[in-house]
Amino acid sequence: MNKRILKIALPNIVSNITIPLLGIVDLALMGHLGKVDFIGAIALGGIIFNFLYWGFVFLRMGTSGITAQAYGARNFSESILSLSRALLVALIGSSLILILQNPIAKLSFYFINSEESVETIAKSYYYIRVWAAPATIGLYALTGWFIGMQNSKIPMLIAIASNIVNICLSAFFVYGMHLDARGVALGTVIAQYFGLLLALFFIYRYYRRLFHHWSLEGMMKIKELKNFISINKDIFIRTLCIIFVFTFFTTESANTNKIILAVNSLLLQFLFIFSYFMDGFAFAAEALVGKFIGARNKKGLRTVIRLLFIWGIAISLIFTFFYGTSANWILSALTNNESTILEAQAYIKWIVLLPILSFASYLMDGIFIGATASAYMRKTMMAATLLVFIPCYYFLEDLYQNHGLWIAMLGFMLARGVFQSIYYKKAILLKLD
Repeated sequence: MNKRILKIALPNIVSNITIPLLGIVDLALMGHLGKVDFIGAIALGGIIFNFLYWGFVFLRMGTSGITAQAYGARNFSESILSLSRALLVALIGSSLILILQNPIAKLSFYFINSEESVETIAKSYYYIRVWAAPATIGLYALTGWFIGMQNSKIPMLIAIASNIVNICLSAFFVYGMHLDARGVALGTVIAQYFGLLLALFFIYRYYRRLFHHWSLEGMMKIKELKNFISINKDIFIRTLCIIFVFTFFTTESANTNKIILAVNSLLLQFLFIFSYFMDGFAFAAEALVGKFIGARNKKGLRTVIRLLFIWGIAISLIFTFFYGTSANWILSALTNNESTILEAQAYIKWIVLLPILSFASYLMDGIFIGATASAYMRKTMMAATLLVFIPCYYFLEDLYQNHGLWIAMLGFMLARGVFQSIYYKKAILLKLD
C-alpha cells in the first residue's frame, strides 16, 4: 500500500512544489529590485487572483473524487463525461472573468486599502495576468481528472514544464526587458497556455480511446449534472472560506503598513511550501480513497488512511526541524531588504509551529474529496472560519498586533483537521456500510 501511496504522492509533490517555487521566484525577482513596493504589489495582485482562481479549485477537487470513484467502478463512460462537464464549467467561468475584468479590478482595489505606489504596480500586474484565466481554470479540471484516473505523472510533467517556462520567461522579462511586475505577469500568462496545450496533447495521446464513451446526451444527464453541481457547490463554499481567510490575512497586513505586508507575504511562502508538499499526499488520498470507495473495499480504505497519517506526521516533523534551522537563510534568499528580514524574524516561531498543527487538515481534505463528502467539508471549513479564525483575530488584535494575525491563522489550520476528524466516521466509513 505504501508503494501505491508514493506512486501517486511523489509525482504530485514534485509538481506541487513547483507552484510555491514559482511564487518564491516571483517574490525574489521583485525583492531584488530595490523597492519593497514591488513585493507588496505582487502580494496584492495575488489576493485578487487567489479570489478568482481559488474559487474554481472545486473543479480539480470535485473532478478528481468523481473520476476516482468511476475509475474504481470501471465506469469509463462516466470518467470521460466528468472531464467534459468540468471543462464546460471552466470555459464559462473563465469567459466571465475576462468579460468582467474591469469591474473586478475596480471592486478589488476599492476594498484593498494600500499605498498608491504599491497599488499602481499591482494594477499593471493584474491587467496582464488576468488573460491567463482560461488556461489556469482549465488546468484545474484537467489536473483533477488525471489524478482521478490514478495518473499523477502527467500533472507532474505539465507542472514542471510550464513552471520552467514561467521562471525563464519571467526572469527574461524582468531583467532583460525591464518590465518589473508586468514581466512576471506576462511570463505566467504564456506558461499557463503552454501547460494547457500540453495537457490536451497528453489526453489525446493516452486517453483518446475513451472518446467513444462520450456523448452530449450523457454529459447533460440531469441526475449526473445535479450530483456534479451539488458536490462542487459545497467545495466552492468551502474554498470561499479559504479565500476569505487568506484575503483577510493579506488585507489586514496591507492595512498595517507596507513593511508588514512584505513580511507576511514572504512568510506565507513557508506555509505554501509545506501545503503543496502535503497536498501530494492529499492527492494520493483523493485517488485511492475514491478508488476503494468505488470498489466497495473497506479494508483497503482503512489501511490507506492509516498509512497516510503516518506519512503526514513524519513529514510535518521534518519540516518543523527544517524551518527551525533554516528560516533566516530562506528569508535572505527571498529579499536583500535588511529591514524586512529583521522584522520577519520576530514571527519565525509561528512558522516553526505551522507544519505539526496543520498537516491533518491537508490529509483530511484529500480523504473527504475522494469520498465526495463535500457537505461535511463545507460544514467544517465554515466552522473553522467563523468559530476560530475570526474570533481569534479580533480577540488578539489589540494586544498582539501582527502576532495575533498569525495565531488566528494557525488556529484556523488546526481547527480544520480537528473538525474533520470529528465527522470522519460518519462522512467516510459509513459510506461502505
